[in-house]
Amino acid sequence: MTHPIAALPPLRETIAKHGLAAKKSLGQNFLLDLNLLDRIARVPGKLEGAAVYEVGPGPGGLTRALLKAGARVTAVERDDRALPALAELGEAAPGRLRVVGEDAMKIDERALLGEPTHVAANLPYNIGTALLTRWLTADPWPPWWLSLTLMFQKEVAQRLVAQPGSDAYGRLSVLAQWRSRPRIALDLPPQAFTPPPKVSSAVVHIVPTEPLRPVPVRTLESVTAAAFGQRRKMLRASLKGLKGGIEALAACGIDGERRAETLTVAEFVALAEAVAG
Repeated sequence: MTHPIAALPPLRETIAKHGLAAKKSLGQNFLLDLNLLDRIARVPGKLEGAAVYEVGPGPGGLTRALLKAGARVTAVERDDRALPALAELGEAAPGRLRVVGEDAMKIDERALLGEPTHVAANLPYNIGTALLTRWLTADPWPPWWLSLTLMFQKEVAQRLVAQPGSDAYGRLSVLAQWRSRPRIALDLPPQAFTPPPKVSSAVVHIVPTEPLRPVPVRTLESVTAAAFGQRRKMLRASLKGLKGGIEALAACGIDGERRAETLTVAEFVALAEAVAG
C-alpha cells in the first residue's frame, strides 16, 4: 500500500502551485530529490514515534521524508507563503505535524517542544551558524536536543570536524568537539538544490556527549574568541587582552609562543578552567 506522503504531488508541483520560488533574503535553497531527502532522514537513526524539530521546512521536502520515517515533527517556518503547502502535508500525516509560523531565532525550543527532541533541518544559510552556536552552548547540559542533523555550506561542516593544525580548525571546532561528537554524514553538490547555491553543502550529524571538563560556556567562548581573533599571532599576544589569559597559559604549562590552531580542544578547555578559576 502506498504511504499517503508518497502519494502527494512532486515537490516541483507544490512549489509552482503555492508560488514558492526560493527567496534569497531568507537564505532559501530547496532540496527536491526525494531519495536524498530520505537518506538525510535516516542519518539520526530510527525515527518511528520520535519527536523531531525542523527549522525552515519551506515547501516541506525534508518534512515529507521525516514523516515517512514515522516521526512527529514540529516545524518552524517564518515564510508565510509555505504555510498552505505544509498544511496539506499535515493532512497526509494526521496528528504528526505541528507548524509554527515564527522566526526560529526568537523561539525558546525547550518550552516549545517540552521533551527531548532530534533536530533535522536544511538550515537557511543566513541563520545556520547562529542557531548551531546557540544549540551547542545550551545550558544545562545534556541539552534539550538528542541529536542534530543539519545541512550547512561544506566550509562550515569542515570547520565543525576540523582537527588542530588545519586551516579549518577554529572557534566552532572547539565548541562542537568540547561536549559533542560531530561527523560529516553526507556531501551534496550545488546541483542538488533549486536554485543551485554557489558552494557545495554537507549534512552534519552531532550527538551530545559528556563534556571533557565542565567549564562555563561563556569563558570557553571568550578564550577561543581571543585566541582565534588574531590566529596568526602567538598566544601570549592574542590572550593579552583577556583577563587572566597570560596567567592561565602559565598555569596550564602552555608555551606562549604557540598559535591558537595548534592547541587541542582539551588544552582550550584547560585554559578556560584556569581563567574561570
